[in-house]
Amino acid sequence: MEITKCREKIDQIDDQLIRLFNERMEISREIGEHKRKQNTPVLNPGREREILRRIAASSGKELGAYSQVLFRMLFDLSRSYQDRLLAGDGKLGKEIQNALDNTPKIFPKDGTVACQGIEGAYSQLAADRLFPMANVMFFNSFAGVFQAVEKNLCKYGMLPIENSLHGTVTEVYDLMRNHNFYILRSVKMQINHVLLGLPGTKLNRIKEIYSHEQALWQCGNFLKNLPGVKLNVCENTAVAAKKVVEAGSPEIAAISSENCAKLYGLHKLHADIQNSDCNYTRFICIGKEMAIYPGADRISIMVSVSHEPGSLYRLIAKFAALGVNLLKLESRPVEGRDFEFLFYLDFESSLYSPEIIQLLNELAVSNESFVFLGGYNQV
Repeated sequence: MEITKCREKIDQIDDQLIRLFNERMEISREIGEHKRKQNTPVLNPGREREILRRIAASSGKELGAYSQVLFRMLFDLSRSYQDRLLAGDGKLGKEIQNALDNTPKIFPKDGTVACQGIEGAYSQLAADRLFPMANVMFFNSFAGVFQAVEKNLCKYGMLPIENSLHGTVTEVYDLMRNHNFYILRSVKMQINHVLLGLPGTKLNRIKEIYSHEQALWQCGNFLKNLPGVKLNVCENTAVAAKKVVEAGSPEIAAISSENCAKLYGLHKLHADIQNSDCNYTRFICIGKEMAIYPGADRISIMVSVSHEPGSLYRLIAKFAALGVNLLKLESRPVEGRDFEFLFYLDFESSLYSPEIIQLLNELAVSNESFVFLGGYNQV
């Protein structure tokens, strides 16, 4: 009976807490309206520090730290509520709604697509999956693909974004900050690497191997069994295959694809040399204009957080509060700023959800580094 009475008392206290919480948030709303009219920032760090000092002193030594955690959460909820008021319908929300209303219901089968590398590159194979009637244009670098889309030379671009064995393609992530684009679709492809050489070449004669650095990493276990063989990094796996043909030497091989074996007339010295059969690369299709096709269930954004304890937790808590599943969270250093990071987030959700639009509007208003990268689905 004693624990029952204790729980009854807690229930009574909880009833008081929720009444006071509602009252506090209503006053917070009034303050937010005032800030909106006066065009003043939502965050007032001096005021928050003053409250935390007072709360800690009132709570005593044993509960001081706990009370600060509680009130930091209250501050975050109040700021979030005020940010929502400042965001209103939001420019971003209107742009997303416009894309939802005006995007064609069927993903296109043709178009000019920019890919890095040459004929036979994995990016081209990914482009063929999405656009069976595409006109593919090749560029020497990932930066060239972004620029081709940004300058309207190509309507679409195809870029590798991450691999299941070796993670993010960091160069692509870093380029994301500097170009205007939207992700329209994602393609997940199983990658089976093959060691290729000239017809008649024997594995024991190989002295040099060419490939992209990601492919070399993905085949690390196989390469350990080839001591003394020189590894050369090149633009991509298709370029590596072409180098073998151009060199005309039975001592040179390439880590590439079976498609390139057929394309360049090369001999398979060894198949399936990747570290694991579970080797997948995800490619993104980008475009200059926002478009959200039916079935889009994945959203990507970029956002920064302040360099202080709990800032990342408070960001993630916004998604947890809506029951949103984060698919990816990756940090990249901000160039020219010591120990400041930009975060890339992929999460599962629909842009038809008013709560998600409200969250995106809130983030866009409260975070100067926020970028909406797109809503799309993966095939």
